[in-house]
Amino acid sequence: MSDALPSFKEDHISQIPALQLLQQLGWKYLSPEEAVAARGGKLSSALLDTVLVDQLKKLNRIEFKGETHPFSETNIHSAILALKDVVYDGLVRTNEKIYDLLVLGKSLPQTIAGDTKSFPLSYIDWNPETWLKNNIFHVTEEFVVERTASHETRRPDIVLFVNGIPLCVIECKRPDKDDSLTEAVSQHLRNQRDDEIPHLFLFTQLLLGVSKNGASYGTTGTPAKFWSVWKENVDKPLAKIMSKPPKKMADTRWLMDRFTYVSEEQAAYFTGPRAITDQDRALYCLCRPERLLDLAYSFTVFDAGEKKVARYQQYFTVKNTLGRIEQRDDNGARKGGVVWHTQGSGKSLTMVMLAKEIARLRLPQYKIVLVTDRVDLDDQIYKTFTHCDMQPQQAASGKDLASLMQGSVGRVITTVIDKFDNAVSRGKLRNESDNIFVLVDESHRGQYKTMHAKMRKAMPRGCFIGFTGTPVRKKEKDTINKFGGLIQPTYSIRDAVEDKAVVPLLYEARDVEQRVDRETIDRWFEIITTNLSKEQKADLKKKFSTTDQLNKAEQKVREIALDISMHYRDNWQGTKYKAQLVTQDKKTALMYQRFLEEFGMVSAEVLISGPDDREGNEEVEIDEDDLPEIQKFWRKMMNKHGSEDQYNKNVINGFKAGDDPEIIIVVDKLLTGFDAPRNTVLYLTRSLKDHTLLQAIARVNRLCEGKDFGYIIDYRGVLSNLQKAFEFYRELEEADQEELEAAMTNVAVEIEKLPRRHTELLNLFQDITNKQDEELYERKLADQELRDQFYDALRDFARSLSMALGSLAFMEETPDAKVDRYRKDLKFFMNLRSSVRHRYAEVVDFKEYEEKIQKLIDTHVATGEVKKMTSLVNIFDREAFEKELEQLEGKSAGSKADTIAHRTKRTINERMDDDPAFYAKFSKMLEDAIAAFQQKRLADIEYLNQVQDIAEKIRTRSGDNLPSELRGHEVAGALYGVVKEVFQSHSGGDLDLPTIGAAAALRIDDIVKTHRIVNWTNNPDVQNQMQTAIEDYLHELEGTGLDLSFDEIDMILEKCLDIARRRYA
Repeated sequence: MSDALPSFKEDHISQIPALQLLQQLGWKYLSPEEAVAARGGKLSSALLDTVLVDQLKKLNRIEFKGETHPFSETNIHSAILALKDVVYDGLVRTNEKIYDLLVLGKSLPQTIAGDTKSFPLSYIDWNPETWLKNNIFHVTEEFVVERTASHETRRPDIVLFVNGIPLCVIECKRPDKDDSLTEAVSQHLRNQRDDEIPHLFLFTQLLLGVSKNGASYGTTGTPAKFWSVWKENVDKPLAKIMSKPPKKMADTRWLMDRFTYVSEEQAAYFTGPRAITDQDRALYCLCRPERLLDLAYSFTVFDAGEKKVARYQQYFTVKNTLGRIEQRDDNGARKGGVVWHTQGSGKSLTMVMLAKEIARLRLPQYKIVLVTDRVDLDDQIYKTFTHCDMQPQQAASGKDLASLMQGSVGRVITTVIDKFDNAVSRGKLRNESDNIFVLVDESHRGQYKTMHAKMRKAMPRGCFIGFTGTPVRKKEKDTINKFGGLIQPTYSIRDAVEDKAVVPLLYEARDVEQRVDRETIDRWFEIITTNLSKEQKADLKKKFSTTDQLNKAEQKVREIALDISMHYRDNWQGTKYKAQLVTQDKKTALMYQRFLEEFGMVSAEVLISGPDDREGNEEVEIDEDDLPEIQKFWRKMMNKHGSEDQYNKNVINGFKAGDDPEIIIVVDKLLTGFDAPRNTVLYLTRSLKDHTLLQAIARVNRLCEGKDFGYIIDYRGVLSNLQKAFEFYRELEEADQEELEAAMTNVAVEIEKLPRRHTELLNLFQDITNKQDEELYERKLADQELRDQFYDALRDFARSLSMALGSLAFMEETPDAKVDRYRKDLKFFMNLRSSVRHRYAEVVDFKEYEEKIQKLIDTHVATGEVKKMTSLVNIFDREAFEKELEQLEGKSAGSKADTIAHRTKRTINERMDDDPAFYAKFSKMLEDAIAAFQQKRLADIEYLNQVQDIAEKIRTRSGDNLPSELRGHEVAGALYGVVKEVFQSHSGGDLDLPTIGAAAALRIDDIVKTHRIVNWTNNPDVQNQMQTAIEDYLHELEGTGLDLSFDEIDMILEKCLDIARRRYA
């Protein structure tokens, strides 16, 4: 039994197993060379032209007057040009145009027997019954693509082609790095940039980052924060596929050709049975041919300039719903049900995907009706469907709805429930078709109880499908059952947080102490109520003694507004994150705006509905005395914006995408269905309950870059209401008290971590004797592993302190001396981080936290500032490098030397393959100098002098001892280092080795340049020709008296070609 251990090389542990499984799933392997040949050697093209031509001929025939005809060669060529010649208009927009071509096909004119007509041509067979038979599926690796306006190339690890069209790109990573999937996603995003290889991603539908222990996926243009995980129990079918008798390595051409270095022991991993990994599961779930085509065709949408692919819960919900509607009851009505997917998980897009699939059933006279209970939700759903190219009709009234329902115009209709009620009550709406699908948003609400019977009466054979973002209470179960029961899978808050589909929420309660001068108020009350009876006085006193009235008290509103101003200013202002303030009525909303403007710390806008009772709007009760103020505000808004729609649009757009307003003030608007990723803080100043409360807190759980949590700041004491709301939902499997824990974390819990994180940070430096000597801290962090621990500990400490300093309870309960210590320590360690990053030439990805941490420093650390991190400077850029060294004035000679040494070391590592002999020599000299300094065998100034000398010799190449004839021949100079190393063993006698070596380097360089062609590094024939010519030349050197062995010739061939590949790729 072999003792050989598994390999952690990326090829071994990820890429080869992926290629192996993909072939077992039905993908035919193409070598990198074959993939280039299929493109006619054009590295700037992403299409396999030869494959696509054959498939277009195979897929497409013209049926005309009872006879079958092929498309002309001209039309086949035109079809391919149609894909290639789409004008580039940004990555996602161009991808959408190509997607439409791939899905819809193209009409092409052709003359048959003198009759010219247009005939449809398909690029891909999208029919599930025939797509595996009629399409051809290829997989290739190291797919070389030339960058835009450049001869440089990128090589995605794995690309999947359908009919020669690249639909999927996969990046493989080793699992022993903490950020392997992050790196894979970053690589995808880099490659999609305009100056990289966007022309590959114009065709892609699915992108994956995989490693043995994890996988994530997105589509073209998906930001890093929105990449998803796929969950599906597939081990049983996957095990069956993987248990097929493995091929012997000798029979596996692709493996032998590409990975000849695989040892016999390591080969067992590829040819023998192995355990199922997360990578295997992801590839099976997402990349088997039929699933990839299904996701691309049915579960991909373009939403307002963004491309989105389904998450697993959306996919299976649509599939299960489609299965339900095939079932019928005794009256012939299709079976419906209720979809419960938590707020923020893409419920509206699930509705779009379901509607698309229903539409594709091409049922006779079908109608899809989307019903909601609020005008703003109706508008939102209408816009979502419009953005996704579903072309909905929005009912303007009950009469209009009845007309749309009974006419042939409008396959997709949106309406609010009262218009539905109006049409039904007047007897104007009656449709007995079994192809009517009613999708009801927030279907659990009370008004649907009475409406359900009316809708059933109007559409006795209609299919009713409800959607809700909050769990269903016990007393609402009858409503759910009327729809047909729950459709699986349900998707809870816990699921969404675990999948990172939403951010978790932090909760903090705040209170403004309110002092009531009861004696004065009673005296005033008696005076103004003189003419009222005892009962009338009691009724009036009861009305004005409620908590709501106290919360409307101007003094309290003023205090809360001041607290909100300071809290937002100190924690969020200057970042991209926004806040939403929820008030109890319109008058109070205007009062908050007045005080926020008076304090002048934050910008705020009020968003309310106008003072009217138009159909479809829910109107909060307004006292007559309040109307003038509200009407005055409303007239001002209408004068400024022109209309209510434009007012809503301008304020919301400014909040979502602009700098102002920083805080949006609402009463009922935007508490449901409002998706603003930058919305991070919810200030609650009114009592909310049940669904309204759960929907409101979900306004701040949307994903956004750099956003770790949403924050609920409660001035009204709603936590008990929140607990009760979740207790109502115990009946559902996931909806118990743990739902609350998954959704909300008390700020105090996070703050409790602060002392421990502070101690963990300090403990990294506990062995430093002189705590005032900053140089000792920097030397301590010379070790890379310790630096990584330091960065992690500092990030966690800064994060906890940021939350703590924004907490009223923390500031009141923590001694000032302790708070000051935290602030000073943060300042010191942030500056230390800055310094060591420069000193040891390191890049740390703090981008996600940089803005928030800088805000924390700016606000809470009184003196000094954290240095902004500059980009690393190339030591060959003398001017820039010297400017950076000037920033180290005041630092010790050792610190300066470390900075030069590690920058130089980084440059050596980056350029080592360009000239191994030259850089290896100086790498050794540099390592010796660093080691001598760290072991205190070299004084600071001596260390500085040595590393400056090494850097200068590398920069000027004054230490390479090149023969004069090689000056100006950079590649030949690198080749000389290789031949010189071999020739040295032949020194002695009359041989002039420097002259022979220089001539050999120039000749080898000339041979390479003579034979190289486009993409020669992937052409074994060209490389063989180079090797033969170089080998012949080296044998000719026997005439000079230099007799090289076969091993020496092989060494020269291998190393010289490595340099040539690097320099001439």
